[in-house]
Amino acid sequence: MDDWFPELDPDEIKRERAKAREMRASAWWKRKRSTGICHYCGEHFPPRELTMDHLVPLVRGGRSVKGNLVPACKPCNDRKKHSLPFEFDPGRADEQ
Repeated sequence: MDDWFPELDPDEIKRERAKAREMRASAWWKRKRSTGICHYCGEHFPPRELTMDHLVPLVRGGRSVKGNLVPACKPCNDRKKHSLPFEFDPGRADEQ
């Protein structure tokens, strides 16, 4: 299956990444990750170990808005890469 990626302006992606960095310092994000639960695998982690993940990745047209950002453990975030949630199975260690 070929991945579908829209043509995106690199400057737009840069702006969205900057928004995400700002949101990581917000009280909203700190509350969101305070549960210590990875959105994908459901495992518990110290909140500071959770990363911010875009459900719809920036390179696939996603935005840095509250409804598109979830806490994820590093292994899940690394395996998910540019996948959409329905394309990603956190139980599969060989997921690319």
